[in-house]
Amino acid sequence: MTDFTKLHEWINSASNRGAIPVVCGRNGDVDTIASGIALATTRQEMIACGIHQNRLAKKLVEQARAPFRMLSATNVNWPERIGGIITVDAASESQLGIELPKGVPICVIDHHATSDWVITSDDLEVRINASSTTEIVTDYLLRHAKDSLTNPVRKLLLAGLITDSGRFRHNDSRAFSTATMLLEGADFSYASLVEEMEEEQLTSSDFGAIIRGMQRVEKTQAGDWRLAYTRCGTQEGKLAGLILNTGADISLVSRTRDGSTRLTARARRSATEEGINLGEIMKNIAEKLGGEGGGHAGAAGMTSSSDKTRVESAFISAISAIDRR
Repeated sequence: MTDFTKLHEWINSASNRGAIPVVCGRNGDVDTIASGIALATTRQEMIACGIHQNRLAKKLVEQARAPFRMLSATNVNWPERIGGIITVDAASESQLGIELPKGVPICVIDHHATSDWVITSDDLEVRINASSTTEIVTDYLLRHAKDSLTNPVRKLLLAGLITDSGRFRHNDSRAFSTATMLLEGADFSYASLVEEMEEEQLTSSDFGAIIRGMQRVEKTQAGDWRLAYTRCGTQEGKLAGLILNTGADISLVSRTRDGSTRLTARARRSATEEGINLGEIMKNIAEKLGGEGGGHAGAAGMTSSSDKTRVESAFISAISAIDRR
C-alpha cells in the first residue's frame, strides 16, 4: 500500500469522526501555507490554519482568496468534534508554535530529512524525499482529488515548490515533472508567476537591514568549505541567499532577539552533492546546545538559548569536520 493510499484512508476515517484542522508549521512560508490550503480544498471537514504567514505567503493567499484561519499561539479555539489533525511542513510539534490537543490522531506530512515526531498506532507519518511539501501534496491530489487542482491551487503549489527549492537549485527530475504538470492547462505561465512573486516590495527597514548585513559579511575557510557569515535582524533567508552569490560554498546568518539565537544557513547544490547536509547539522547542534533545528540539505535553521558565539562556533566546527567528497 502506497503512502498516498494510506493517507487517503486516514483522511476518510478522520473525516467520518469530525473536523480536520490542517495545521501549518509556524515558519509560515509559501511551501507551508500552500500545502495546507491545497490539502484543505479536498474536504469540507478541513480548514488550513496556523499562527503565521510570511509576507509573500500572505500576498499569494490574499490574491487567491483562499480560506486560512489564523490561530493564537496561547489560546487555540479548537472545534468541538475533531476527527484528526494534519500537520504540514513541520519536523516536530514545537515547529507548529502551538500545543495540539491530547488524544487526537495526528497525520504528519513533511519532506524534511529530520523528524522529532512521536507516532502512535492511530497516527500516520507521510515523509517523502521531495524538494518541498507542496510536491507531496500535488502527488496526493493527482491520485485522489484531481478536481481540487484548480488554477488558484496550482499557482499556490507551484509557488511553494519554487521558493522552497531555491528556484530549482536543489531539485531532482521529479520536481521538474511536478512543475510541468501544475503548468499544464493552467491560466498562468511560469514566467508570469515568478514576476508576480518578485514584485514583493521590501520596506525601508528590511532594505537597510540587508545592506548592513552585507557590509558585515566575513569569510573563513571551514575545513574544505568556503563559509561566508554575517548577522542580521530580519530577512535572514533572503540575505543568506544573496551571500551565496559571492562564491561561498555555505552562507550563515545569525540573529539574536529576546535572549534567543537564530541561525539561518544556505548551501550551494555542489556542496550538498559533496557531503553537506545543513538540516542534519542544525539538528545535531540543537540537540547538543539545546533548542530546535533542522531543514533541508541546502537550507536549514536552528534556534537556541545559547549565546551567538557558542552557536556560531558549533556550526563552523561541524562544517569543518566534514570532508569534501
